[in-house]
Amino acid sequence: MFEKIEMMRMARAMGQHVAQRQTIVARNIANADTPDYKAQDLGAFEDSYRRRDGIPALRTSDARHIATPDWSPSAAPRVTTATDVSPNGNSVSLEGEMLKAAELKREHDLSLGIYRSALDLMRTSIGRRG
Repeated sequence: MFEKIEMMRMARAMGQHVAQRQTIVARNIANADTPDYKAQDLGAFEDSYRRRDGIPALRTSDARHIATPDWSPSAAPRVTTATDVSPNGNSVSLEGEMLKAAELKREHDLSLGIYRSALDLMRTSIGRRG
């Protein structure tokens, strides 16, 4: 039921993106001393949310019809980050990865905030206060 509401879908997609990105950041930190390891990251959530791979276009034969939304919750493509490479070929910057982890904490809190706001709106609309 809730997966059909756009705001809930966006909050869920944002939470999934943050979780995937946190996994990659943790993998980068774990491989900080691995020779020839290249640091990775995910593309921005905004880009992956607006992608439309495999979604068939809806026909709008009437001005009152709603067009297909410009988003897709599919995973963002992984990218190799362009940073300085150490003498052993490793490109992980621990400081950079820690900054990403702090950014991911903020993004996770934002997705939870959106989810809570949507739930509050739905509760209010059906006459429940919660």
